[in-house]
Amino acid sequence: MKTQTETFRGYAKIAALAAQTAVECRFPQEVETVLSVHASATLTGADAGNGEVRYYGKAHFSVVYEDAEKRLCRAEKAVEWAADCKDERCYPALAARAQVAVENVSVRREGASVFVTALLGADIALYGEQSFEYLAGGELVVNRTPANATVAHLCGGAAETDDEFETEFIGDIMQHTQAVNVTDIVCETGSLRVEGEINLGILALKGGDSLVSFERLVPFRFDIPCEACSFGCSAQANVSVLSVAIKADADEERGRCRIFAEFTLSAQACVYEEITLDAVSDAFSVTNELTLTHTDVTCTSAADGAHITERVTGRAALSAPVDFTDVLQAVTCQRAEANLTYGEGGQRVEGVALATLLMRGKDGCRGIEISLPFSIPVEGNATDLSVLVCGMSARQKQEGEIDAEATLKICLREERESVCRIVCGATEGAPVPVNDSAISVYIPRAGDGLWELAKSLKKSPEEVAANNPDIEFPVKEGQRVIVYRKKTLQIS
Repeated sequence: MKTQTETFRGYAKIAALAAQTAVECRFPQEVETVLSVHASATLTGADAGNGEVRYYGKAHFSVVYEDAEKRLCRAEKAVEWAADCKDERCYPALAARAQVAVENVSVRREGASVFVTALLGADIALYGEQSFEYLAGGELVVNRTPANATVAHLCGGAAETDDEFETEFIGDIMQHTQAVNVTDIVCETGSLRVEGEINLGILALKGGDSLVSFERLVPFRFDIPCEACSFGCSAQANVSVLSVAIKADADEERGRCRIFAEFTLSAQACVYEEITLDAVSDAFSVTNELTLTHTDVTCTSAADGAHITERVTGRAALSAPVDFTDVLQAVTCQRAEANLTYGEGGQRVEGVALATLLMRGKDGCRGIEISLPFSIPVEGNATDLSVLVCGMSARQKQEGEIDAEATLKICLREERESVCRIVCGATEGAPVPVNDSAISVYIPRAGDGLWELAKSLKKSPEEVAANNPDIEFPVKEGQRVIVYRKKTLQIS
């Protein structure tokens, strides 16, 4: 018995890893009181080795503070960092893609110095070549069912975007934050289009020792070349801000200020191309018993993302007490900590919207951390989540209590996996007993299809259908199936 097999080879996602590392930065002794602190991280690269992935980049820290003379000051520093993630599935031939985000920022004082520590979380995907053999035919009766397999195509690129807008008069920019929200990923012929917006937050010195904060949503668009990309593909993409340059031109006569912002962006994307295999899902031999071996083919794709905008309000939790002697000046460093949860009511996004309130009281300026909890029901079965906080405001209606409002832009993404079983090999067994009668009549089970009957009778589906032209498959109860066998008349 001869069988024909073919080999499928394709690039695919091998594993997903997660890791954390801490990066620390030291600020000198002139930092008397820390008012606001912000940290961001950019990834320079990620390399797979034997048993580990090494990833590295830069962390950027900015601090707004009061010095010993109660003057408002700012300081910025950048720190290079490197970390590794251990996993026995790693080897040098794999391609590692990492996405890094700041999960937490803490401040501590040791002696005369202030240390700021950023906890970085990394999501790492490993890609490599996968292959499997599948039965394509041979001297067998086969049932073919199209099977899907996917090939992952990695692509990426850099882009620049800018924005120009006018604000009320400011004296100096003290701190800026930026967060990215991807709103659309579209596969086109030969390229991947990624669109989104950057939420730029600016904390500025308005005049004297007065602070003010404002935000700006800056749209962006990537067109990433990818030869394998077409309208039938699906894709995932992550966008990060590599650098920001902000310039302010003040017009004292008009009492206005024009802000110029330039962004350098980096995108990492994966396009999933679906390949249809003419695979065998079942087979038998008319002469011998047959033992089949199977393989499970996992098909990975990216579903369309869901985008939700929600306005949340409520009483905020405070890191320090406030009273009516405190005057709220600015809301800065807006961010969110959120997770996907599952319950009887379905999937929900639960977390807290966080920000720093800058208050001026009788003892000078101080920063207070606030947190506003939220729980939002969502549809679908998302596997990845990002939440952008914008437009956050706060006020003290009752002494000692802060009421906050925030707009949440929630992006839900789903990575889908489907598994199909195909035949990868066949082993010949004992001969099938020969029935020497000219005609056989079988009473099948109601609901049996043509393939099931042919396999049990050890006849090809075409022969069974030709011998029973009046029967529609699947068969109904009480029907008879006839098999004719050619007999040779021997004359002596």
